[in-house]
Amino acid sequence: MPELPEVETIKRGLSKFCLGQKIRRVKINCAKSFIGPSEIVEGQEIVGIRRFGKALVIDLSGGVSLMIHLRMTGQMIYDGKERYAAGHPSENFVDKLPNRQTRVIFELLDGTLYFNDQRKFGFVKVLPTDEVEEDKFIKSLAKEPWKMEGEEFYKKLQRHKNAPIKAVILDQKIICGLGNIYADEALYDCQIHPKTLAGDLSEKQAEELLRSARKVMEASINSGGSTMKTYVKADGTKGDYLEKFAQVFRREGQPCRRCGAEIEKIRVAGRGTHICPQCQKLECRKAEDEND
Repeated sequence: MPELPEVETIKRGLSKFCLGQKIRRVKINCAKSFIGPSEIVEGQEIVGIRRFGKALVIDLSGGVSLMIHLRMTGQMIYDGKERYAAGHPSENFVDKLPNRQTRVIFELLDGTLYFNDQRKFGFVKVLPTDEVEEDKFIKSLAKEPWKMEGEEFYKKLQRHKNAPIKAVILDQKIICGLGNIYADEALYDCQIHPKTLAGDLSEKQAEELLRSARKVMEASINSGGSTMKTYVKADGTKGDYLEKFAQVFRREGQPCRRCGAEIEKIRVAGRGTHICPQCQKLECRKAEDEND
């Protein structure tokens, strides 16, 4: 699933290619992938591109906006004099378009913007611009790590004190933007075991976890996101976070770069989770093991 840094990367790339362009025509290949009247979008200029958590919002000149959520397999692909693609990695990034996974096509004055989605869980939704922040999905999102203070984060953790810390930080209503990759990386960075109960963390540890979340997500954004395989950035290069910066994610069986112990993959909150057993020791009360 594309995570916040990937969506931020999409926002920056599409801003380069699409801002100021007019949408000449909208073609919908899958009715469930587009919510609202497409005809009011046609003829409008793209005047802004924003991000709320993992949701992308394209603001148009006529006072309406397009909210786009990629969910599990969504992609945004701009094809013009250059091709820019981001989201769920697949050969669609470099293949001929449109194809059988293309759900919505936006014909622009210069180039074409494709919304592709293999599993059809994502969507494009038309909203009045002044109602975007009142949308049920967006309104439910908590603050992102950059906008939250340590004390506030600690108090939120105490409300879920009997849950494993990884499960808590994956909840977008508690803190927005941390997906599986960055939860693992942040917990490793501040040396907290993901099964540690949220209530067992001190206020200092909560502040350290918040700083680590900011650190790993900023590193990913700066590298163009974590997507591997056929991921393409605006300049034609690939996102390289996992290859260059990831310390534990997808590194099971490899040595920890901090202590040399072997990275392990376990399950926490139903999710595959990567840890260093030496750097991230489980202390205090133990969260209930899952699938052991």
